[in-house]
Amino acid sequence: MTKGSFTLPGESGYEKLTLEMAEKWGADCIRDSDGTVLSDEILGAGIPIYSTICLVRSINAWAKQHRQFLQRNFLMSKPVMAEGETLEIDPMDGYFDQQFVINPDDGTDLWQVFDRTGGEELTSWKWDGRRVKIENAVPYHFYTVNFLATRIWEEISMYNHITNDWGDKEHLMAVEPRYPETQKALLDFLDGWLKDHPHTSVVRLTSMFYNFTWIWCSSPRLRDYLSDWGSYDFTVNPLSLKEFEKEYGYRMKGEDFINMGRHNPTHNPPTKKFRDWMEFTGAFVREFGRKCVDLIHSYGKKAYVFYDDSWIGIEPWSGKFGEFGFDGLIKCVFNAFEARLCAGVKEVKTHELRLHPYLFPTGLGGEPTFLPGGHPEKDAARFWACVRRALLRVRIDRIGLGGYLHLTQGFPEFNDKIASIADEFRFIKRLHEKGKPFSTGIRVGILQSWGSLRTWNCAGHMHEHPELPLNHIHEALAGLPVELKSVSLEEVKKSGVPGDVDVLINAGREGDAWSGGDVWKDAALKTNIYRFVAEGGALIGVKEPGCVRNAFRNFALSDVLGVDIENGSTICKGKYDFELTKDHFITKDLKGEASFHNASSGVYALDGDTVVLDADGKDVRVACRQFFGGRSVYLSGFTYSFENTRLLYRALLWACRREEAADSLLPDDTACECAYFEEGKTLVVINNSEEPKRTCVKTPDGKEYTAEIEGAGIWVKEV
Repeated sequence: MTKGSFTLPGESGYEKLTLEMAEKWGADCIRDSDGTVLSDEILGAGIPIYSTICLVRSINAWAKQHRQFLQRNFLMSKPVMAEGETLEIDPMDGYFDQQFVINPDDGTDLWQVFDRTGGEELTSWKWDGRRVKIENAVPYHFYTVNFLATRIWEEISMYNHITNDWGDKEHLMAVEPRYPETQKALLDFLDGWLKDHPHTSVVRLTSMFYNFTWIWCSSPRLRDYLSDWGSYDFTVNPLSLKEFEKEYGYRMKGEDFINMGRHNPTHNPPTKKFRDWMEFTGAFVREFGRKCVDLIHSYGKKAYVFYDDSWIGIEPWSGKFGEFGFDGLIKCVFNAFEARLCAGVKEVKTHELRLHPYLFPTGLGGEPTFLPGGHPEKDAARFWACVRRALLRVRIDRIGLGGYLHLTQGFPEFNDKIASIADEFRFIKRLHEKGKPFSTGIRVGILQSWGSLRTWNCAGHMHEHPELPLNHIHEALAGLPVELKSVSLEEVKKSGVPGDVDVLINAGREGDAWSGGDVWKDAALKTNIYRFVAEGGALIGVKEPGCVRNAFRNFALSDVLGVDIENGSTICKGKYDFELTKDHFITKDLKGEASFHNASSGVYALDGDTVVLDADGKDVRVACRQFFGGRSVYLSGFTYSFENTRLLYRALLWACRREEAADSLLPDDTACECAYFEEGKTLVVINNSEEPKRTCVKTPDGKEYTAEIEGAGIWVKEV
């Protein structure tokens, strides 16, 4: 049993429980959670206090009196077909009317009406306060309205309210901080709040000002119209549009955000316009955010930010995050790559993880957690086994929980499991204090549209987009002894592959931001990568890398990878009849065939220089190729699993000509991984599975050790 580096959610009315759990889990901080307060007994217990605050939903009384300063965003009406020459459209039809309203004071000068069938914007239409009326419509054409909506229920408040059945508790609204009046109200509130919280040592800002896009529908069968963790759709208002035009010299219109109903989710390659808008928004968030942080510091308190919820504009991997002046970064985590995302941000001193499960009655999918039939201790063990892989690679300073502590009553196995996890975390943290773990030194560059801005993430949690191969690749890499950076396609097009990259990975679907889309039509981009590999570099392509229609090859880098994909355009052309190579370094640890739930079909070998290692009939699943002085590997998909993680690691070693690295620090059971802290002379082996394992591992000096590890357990040896 050790103590420290743990943040406990306390709760008024449960003082005895709060202090008992603080002792059991070794907590050195107590925090409040959304919907809870801390009593004087807890505040006076001598344990430092984290206080949680979400500024944009903190002044609800003021917001009710100044509804013109609520946050807005563009929405698109349902497409409606004209049956005759006149047509009426209700813009709000289908949207959740507890989240959105049309503010009559806004007017309609920012609205747009489109004939979506003909692809034209209409210049003549009328609004009667309820419906848009169109004259001279073309029968059997579909029409839509882009309109500005006001959000009257902040999304996280809405989700928590509905999930936790808060009944008639007040709905909180998000205010728009662009307006000077709102900024004054927020700073006045924060100043008063800081005076009223003398016990608070750390102010935990629940992000800053703009939530990720989360648009709800009225139908419970289609609750989410749009949900994207990285979208800037909720940052629009009349004032920001005017200020943007003044600064950038051109006007953003509703259609720039609506984008034919697709909006601008992170999975789509960004346009220059939208990157301008993101930078414009980020500059404002940093400027006003710094004023809030400085005010917190003036009271002698630290300012931590929660990297979830209203995080838009924060962008901790932008290179400008330090402008805020935050003291700490907190990230809720389900997976290893989320821990790496947090740990790698250099502009803060403290990096903290909020573990799952949250102390909520139900999980994100509605399954029981702290309800009859729930097994939160199993959830905690499963999530910890995922996250722990990353913690052996990088240092995290703190962990903790969020939610309602009273829910743990009646779940003693959960309380015991958290105590065990807390001890294990503190042990791993001490290992990092003695020195860094062994790394192969292989420098992986993830090649995609966003560059460093989306380092260690695609668009949220793994479970939100389980089909994306890059999410799974991030998860696999998070526990491997390699280094990672994200590289933008535009950067490579202009300047070539950065000198600090040994191997490029491009993984995505045709046209998405992770594969790259139309940028691959540029000859300079392809030439620079050809040169990189030909001169000794390495390339790994996954699923549909560099895939673009109507080009010489469907895969822009087919001649490097040695494979292409049949999309119907070359169906009449013959395909090379390959033979499988079963015995190869890359596939050595596969017990059967490679299995990717997101694999692309129709991938074929170009010629006999392509070595096909695994296939589904005539569809190539795993292949490799020598390309002049360099090497490439192709995977038709990628799903995180123990075997696939080993497959990816071996692919990296082979592509970078580092096969000898597999001779040590590689457990013979793929369910196990290890880290070697050379300065501390400590070998750590973890079992990522729920079954007991016996595995052998060699240290770099050639000594072999046998580890017997219980399910999800950890084995430690001083060597």
